[in-house]
Amino acid sequence: MRVKILAFLAIAALLSTGTSWASTHSKKATKTAGNSSKSKKGKHKKASLKKGSWRTRGQKQIADDRTREIQTALVKEGYLTGEPTGVMDDRTKAALTKLQSDNGWQTKIVPDSRALIKLGLGPDQSNIINPDSAALAQPVSGGNQ
Repeated sequence: MRVKILAFLAIAALLSTGTSWASTHSKKATKTAGNSSKSKKGKHKKASLKKGSWRTRGQKQIADDRTREIQTALVKEGYLTGEPTGVMDDRTKAALTKLQSDNGWQTKIVPDSRALIKLGLGPDQSNIINPDSAALAQPVSGGNQ
């Protein structure tokens, strides 16, 4: 009789731990399945966000004060007439196109970096550590070079 009671208790204990073990693991499996579906949705959202990242980066337009500097230099060189307005208008673009064309440079994109250097508006070189040995761009003199 004692053996039957011990066997019954052992079986009952195994069954109760087995069901609790199964219920805890099935919840984890459900949570994992739920998380994977959420992560798939998250990946889908990220992919759709990346899809829109093709937009143009970088400088969109030239600042007004920089445009005024360019216009002043164009007036000084004789490519533009009138007072600098600070607006990159059609007459400024035409003057830059003429300057670039006269020097044999491309005319699709204005201003070209070579045109800015020729106008004396190239990169700021005042803080160069080794000005004697640095390869610096100088304003171009003359025509095609």
